[in-house]
Amino acid sequence: MTDDDGNEVAARSFLSSAAEVAQLLDLGDVADVPEDQRARHLTHAVRRPLLERVSPPEEFFAPLMAAAVYDPDPSFCRWFVEPALYTFGRRRVMTALLDHLRSGTEAERAGAERAWYCAHLPLRADRSPAYAPDGRRDPALDEAHDVVDEWLAASEAQVRDRAVSEGRNED
Repeated sequence: MTDDDGNEVAARSFLSSAAEVAQLLDLGDVADVPEDQRARHLTHAVRRPLLERVSPPEEFFAPLMAAAVYDPDPSFCRWFVEPALYTFGRRRVMTALLDHLRSGTEAERAGAERAWYCAHLPLRADRSPAYAPDGRRDPALDEAHDVVDEWLAASEAQVRDRAVSEGRNED
């Protein structure tokens, strides 16, 4: 597969994921938006409704994470990561990204790395109604030190594997 083929697959995957999130939010059709702008249009459309929901159902998690991983723009993948952090917790989000890093395609690993940065956003009670009325939430949702350690180990292993692979290519 060429880089262009991989980029096209990733772009289709991003559009599909963003469309699924919009559909879950019942935001309607975007058929009138030019195809090359649909994914970004959907990203903008879902941002506020996602942050305003107290607790999106479980069915939101996989499409949110897929959209975060496939979003080619590191500035916008935050728009999918942030509501997932508030609703499902930092631990679960980071674990999903770690799974992409370990077993994803090259595009998914790169997307997981972009989204990983956003998974460290500070969480604020005034930012999301996902917090209890007293401004608290279960701290276990965000306890992720062990996941961070696993991420670092997996990242180091990938760097070593790339170096070995590149070394073999030179022979």
